[in-house]
Order: sequence, then C-alpha cells, then structure tokens
Amino acid sequence: MASDDQILQRCFHEWMAIQEQELNQLLQALNQNGNGGDDLTETTCAQLTEKSINSFQEYIDKRAQLSRLDISGLFSPSWNTALEKSLLWVAGCRPSIYIRLTYALCGSEVEFQLSEIIQGLVRGNLGQISAAQLRMINDLHMKTIKEEEKLSNKLAGLQENIADQPIAIVAKRMSRVGETSGEVDHALDEHESSMANILQEADKLRLSTLKELLSILTPLQGVDFLVASKKLHLCMHEWGKTRDNRHGRR
Repeated sequence: MASDDQILQRCFHEWMAIQEQELNQLLQALNQNGNGGDDLTETTCAQLTEKSINSFQEYIDKRAQLSRLDISGLFSPSWNTALEKSLLWVAGCRPSIYIRLTYALCGSEVEFQLSEIIQGLVRGNLGQISAAQLRMINDLHMKTIKEEEKLSNKLAGLQENIADQPIAIVAKRMSRVGETSGEVDHALDEHESSMANILQEADKLRLSTLKELLSILTPLQGVDFLVASKKLHLCMHEWGKTRDNRHGRR
C-alpha cells in the first residue's frame, strides 16, 4: 500500500507529465504556424488554452482532496528540489508571477516603462499587446498582490499560533519531550485543517489569476504565455535537480 508521501509524489509527477505533454502540443501548434503551414486560428488557440485551464482545475481539485491526507507534505514537498522549495509560496507559485512573466515577455524594459505603456506611448512585443491590455493586466497585478498579502497574513497568523494556547503551554508542561496527548493531537489536527483551507484559497487564486490573465490576452498571446510559463516550470525543476546533485543532495 502506498504511503501518503508516495501518493502526493505521484500526483506531482503526473502533473509534471501533463505540463510536458501540453507544452509539446503548444509548441507544435506554434511551429506549424511559423513554418508556412495553416495559420494558427483563434479557435485552435482558445482550445489549447482551455485545455490547460481544465488541467490546472483538475490538479488543484486533486490537491484539495490530498491536502486532508497530509497538508504538511504539500507545504514541504519531498519531491521538489531545494531550489523549488526556496521559491514556494503557500505550497506553490505566487499568482502574481504570471503577471511578472507577461511583463518580461513583453520586453525587458516593460516594468521600467509601465507608466508610459499605460499611456499608450510604448507597445510590448507579446503579440502586439495593446495599451488597453496592459492597463487591465496592471489592474489584475494590483488586485492579485492584495489577495496574496491577505493569504500571507493568514498563514503568518497560523504559524504564530504554534507559540500560543494550547500547543505551547502543553509542550511546556510535558514531563518528557515529544510525548503525545489527545489535546496536542486535536490542536495539531485543527492547525493542519486551517493550513489545508489556506492552500485551497491560494490554489483558487492561482487559477482565477491565470484565467483572468488569459481572458485579457488574445488567444495567440495566451498560447505564447503558456509556452513560456510551462517551460519555466519544467526548467526550474530540472535546474533544481542539477544543483541538488552538485551539492550532494540527490
């Protein structure tokens, strides 16, 4: 029988395999479009982006179920590299990274020239992105950051609760370090339940931010973005494994 950690690992590796499969499909569509083949239609692009969104929805639904199994394992995943773990926010990426990636794809100077772009003085290079689109992306960025801060504060509060009643006081009164009790188990179970709720909120924010961003972009721009985001995700995992090997961790 598989352990909880093995079940969580399998979920992650299945997700990474889906990322690679979808990346290949997106690249194939773009390559056909760039090599004199049939033009990549908006319908085809929309279907590809919709498929990615549906896959993400299925993944976070599965994570929501598994979070009740071992939430600590999701917050400190044994299947991630040290590099990936150092970048985690609530057991995943920050939703605002989607917007930062979009800015980077529009040009390395977009972040420095955002006020000019909003005024329509400069155009980005992500499929001729418009000033109107950038205004909407900027609004999404500000909204997403506020939601991230709310969740970060919730998580900080939960972490600080460990030093409060009842866990800290029970620990002080223990005659033997680490002995268990019904009171401690109940408190830790409640703590983990709250952590699982925050994870689900964070995953919903990740998904809603991605959906809203893709709704702002044209279908072709959406495909461009998804190619870059999936490549980044997969590359960080492989680069992390290389660095772990270098440091003797794997």
